[in-house]
Amino acid sequence: DRVAEIPHEGPICDLMWSDPQDEAGWGISPRGAGYQFGGDIVHQFNAINGLGLIARAHQLVMEGHKMMFDDSLVTVWSAPNYCYRCGNVASIMDVGEDLRNEFKTFDAAPQDIREVPVKSGPDYFL
Repeated sequence: DRVAEIPHEGPICDLMWSDPQDEAGWGISPRGAGYQFGGDIVHQFNAINGLGLIARAHQLVMEGHKMMFDDSLVTVWSAPNYCYRCGNVASIMDVGEDLRNEFKTFDAAPQDIREVPVKSGPDYFL
């Protein structure tokens, strides 16, 4: 079942809340869950698993995306102007058939053209 809360500990928690850091090795995450990891950890993981790139999200990146560790890890953030106050741009990573990555970066919609979506749900919630 994929619809579940993120557990407070264990591998799913670590995958969700761990973030890259500039220092080598492992570190304690300031989030209070997960870990921080350096480029050496990424290179080791990719080599063991035959990967060239780790694509991740769930960490605000002001530029919409950020490549790290000799382009072996990318963080993609797809929520422009996060929480209506961060002023960040967002991006989507398009992976072509040749496995080349192209980033499409975009801003939030201007305030004057935003529309609040009409909420609708199943009849049994009425």
